[in-house]
Parts: sequence; structure tokens; C-alpha cells
Amino acid sequence: MIEQAQGDTLVNPVDTTVKVSRSVSKSVKDVWKLMSTREGAEALLGAGGELGDKGDSWHAADGTYGVVRSYHPLEQIRFSWHAAEEAPKTIVEIDLIAEADGTRVEVSHTGIPSYFDVAAISHRWERALEHLAAAAE
Repeated sequence: MIEQAQGDTLVNPVDTTVKVSRSVSKSVKDVWKLMSTREGAEALLGAGGELGDKGDSWHAADGTYGVVRSYHPLEQIRFSWHAAEEAPKTIVEIDLIAEADGTRVEVSHTGIPSYFDVAAISHRWERALEHLAAAAE
């Protein structure tokens, strides 16, 4: 668990951001298409997770859940992410950036209370991108 900074309390937490990225050897169109499938969504969200349109909710088997907040085909998807029923809402943004040899997928997870295990969340998104890259091959 991450230590709290001075003045940081459960009542007034200092939020943290986790950013991870990975290059995938597929076009932005192919990566977006994959993310729209059950296999691609589960790679990112976990078993049972599905990404829909703006306003659609999602639930994964591990208890995480949220709502799609913005949906920009071939560019970006943002969704709320709750670790559990009583956990605070955080926001995850996934951006697709065209590269010469494929696509860079960037995940930015913001609003994470400092009392969360930030290293575990970072590891979660790194694994998610590994699974997405493997699904793209």
C-alpha cells in the first residue's frame, strides 16, 4: 500500500494518476476494432467486461465496474472505474496514437486516492495492455 503524504487523509485524499503505454503492431483501426469485441474489452477490463457506447455501464467478474463517459471512435474512450461497490469513482482514459509501425495505446487512470495500492493498479493496466497486444497478434 502507498504511504499517505503529510496532510493526506481518507477524508481529504491527494489523488494519484497512473500512466502506462504499449506499442501494438496493428493499425489504429484494427486496435479500435479489437477493443470493440468481447475479447478486446476483456483484455482491458477483465473477464465479463464490455465497452459500449457513451452512457453504457460495464461490470467485470473481479468486481470492478463503471460507465463509459466518452467514446470517440479510432481515438479515445473514457470510462469511470470503481474497484468495488464502496470504492470511489476514478477515471480511465485510453488513447490510440498512430505510429509508423502500428499503434501506441496509452492508458491514463486518474483520481486514484493515495490510500489505494497504486503499484498494483499500474501493474493491472500493464497486464491489460499485454493482453490486448497478445489478442491483436
